[in-house]
Amino acid sequence: MTDNQVKVNAGRKTVNYIVKVAILAALSAVIMLLEFPLPFAPGFYKLDLSEAVILMGGFAMGPVAAAVIELIKNLINILLNGTTTSFVGEFANFLTGCALVVPAAIIYKYHKTLKGAIVSLVVGTISLVVVGSAFNYFVLIPAFSSMYHMPLDEIISMGSKVNPLVSDLKTLVMFAVAPFNIVKGVLCSLINLLLYKRVSKVLHI
Repeated sequence: MTDNQVKVNAGRKTVNYIVKVAILAALSAVIMLLEFPLPFAPGFYKLDLSEAVILMGGFAMGPVAAAVIELIKNLINILLNGTTTSFVGEFANFLTGCALVVPAAIIYKYHKTLKGAIVSLVVGTISLVVVGSAFNYFVLIPAFSSMYHMPLDEIISMGSKVNPLVSDLKTLVMFAVAPFNIVKGVLCSLINLLLYKRVSKVLHI
């Protein structure tokens, strides 16, 4: 193979990579618009399943691609909808999304079996719950309280109205935020397990 052929092949691979990342980011941004609340969490927590698509991209193209897709998804969302949280909400979505998809993609990269996929998704879900809980407790909820000039007790009250186990910030995170992220991680993981093999051939073209 000549140097020119090597360069052409490398160029094709780069273009192919960019196209797949762009398509997956656009698809996940569309799915992100289809959000819905869960009965045990305050209404401002909305569940979307866009990370299911990003998990497939991460499994096929690796953890860096997963993080890039997650970033572009949020940028597209900002372009489509703007931001009402001074980008705090979008950063939270990016951070928690990466907490799920990046560890899962790293593990699957080295263990491309069904068992490896299951382990990677379990680890990713645990990571999502831990990172999401910590970020909500220390950053996101206090930031929203300050940003909207809403007393923290009022936010907690919104949680206790739908979930009697919520009485303070700690229980809001324990009994609303953490279960919310568990549901998200499990649903996205199941979708990935059910669909990845069917779409992997396309993703590996």
